[in-house]
Order: sequence, then C-alpha cells, then structure tokens
Amino acid sequence: MGCSPQVDRHGHQFTEIEIRQVQPGMSKDQVKATLGTPDTTATSGGEVFYYISSTKSTVAFMKPTEIDRKVLAVYFNGIGSVEKVANYGLKDGKVIDLIRRETPSSVAERNFLNQLFRNLGTKQLYGD
Repeated sequence: MGCSPQVDRHGHQFTEIEIRQVQPGMSKDQVKATLGTPDTTATSGGEVFYYISSTKSTVAFMKPTEIDRKVLAVYFNGIGSVEKVANYGLKDGKVIDLIRRETPSSVAERNFLNQLFRNLGTKQLYGD
C-alpha cells in the first residue's frame, strides 16, 4: 500500500448555493453578510471584492502541490450595488461571468487577474 495524499483547503470555500445568493442589486454590506469579508479588493472601473481559495495535495514528506485555485469576484457599480459575479479558476484558465456568461473585456482587469494568479503561486497567503 502506498501513501495517500493529504488534501488541504485554504481560504473561502463556497458552495454553488452560497454563490447564487449574491444577486445583482445587493449592497456591499449584504455581500459581506452572505460571503464574509473579501480577501482583497480592487477598483478597476468600480469596486471588486475577491474571495480566494486554494487546494493543495501533499504526499508524505513531499512539497505540497497546488491542485486548484479559485477566485470569486463580485463587481459593484458606481452606487455600490452588485453588478455581476464571476468565477476564476486554474483548471479552465478562463474567466466566467456567472450573470452574463461572458469573459472580461477590460485589459486592466485581465492583467490584474493574471498577476493575482501568478502571485498566488509564489506567495503564501494562508500561513503554513
């Protein structure tokens, strides 16, 4: 028998039901009450809340391997109401807007997300 990998999850772990509770028109406070405090925020054409999760697998004494990373982004309009919700992931490499089913068009937004994913691979956000 071989060693079984240990799977560790860090950050915000949401179910589809929880994600679907965030609807267009909700306030920032309502989003925080539903999802908690965001891991980070940005202001690219309006405020964005980012909720980040990472899943790593470790076998015995080997270095952990990241097997999944997800970023849930909640975009707000100029009056502070939810405009859209998007999921970003490592596996599909695409940004999916959960309300409009579109990919982002803003170059600044795509560059920020590329940098976020790249930096998450090199920096530990969640301790050990």
